[in-house]
Amino acid sequence: MRYAQGGGLTAERQRFRERIRLEAGERFARGEKNAMIAKYLRVSVRSVERWRQAWRRGGTAALACAGPPKLPKLSDERFAELEKELVKGPAGHGWEDQRWTLARIRDVIASTFDLEVSPAAVARLMHRHGWSWQSPARRALERDEHAVELWKKDVWPQAE
Repeated sequence: MRYAQGGGLTAERQRFRERIRLEAGERFARGEKNAMIAKYLRVSVRSVERWRQAWRRGGTAALACAGPPKLPKLSDERFAELEKELVKGPAGHGWEDQRWTLARIRDVIASTFDLEVSPAAVARLMHRHGWSWQSPARRALERDEHAVELWKKDVWPQAE
């Protein structure tokens, strides 16, 4: 299931759902039927059935929140190392132009950390740490570099 935040439930929402599962566990112990529990907690009967199976296998502890389903492959410390590598630029890693692509970042991760990740995982990793894709603007063919330099020298200082 996908969520609007781009990554899962908020911590508050996780706690809320955990409270519902734990309350269901108390009702399992009292011997209540799945349909009654589902109606009271306003959830599907199928969810209650899954929770009951987990409760039978592991008790109330099995109903506790297990945390995020997939932990990031790079810790914050390792991501800081990756950022240091990215600051060197693509040319510093052997590419001729100055464009970072997901495939290139993936190659840097593979060579730096000996870790294989998919381009989608790279995109999620970069997004999670506040990076976004950028599309460089093309310069106009009619651009007059001499006029731009004059403007920077004469007009810009007066604007400040």
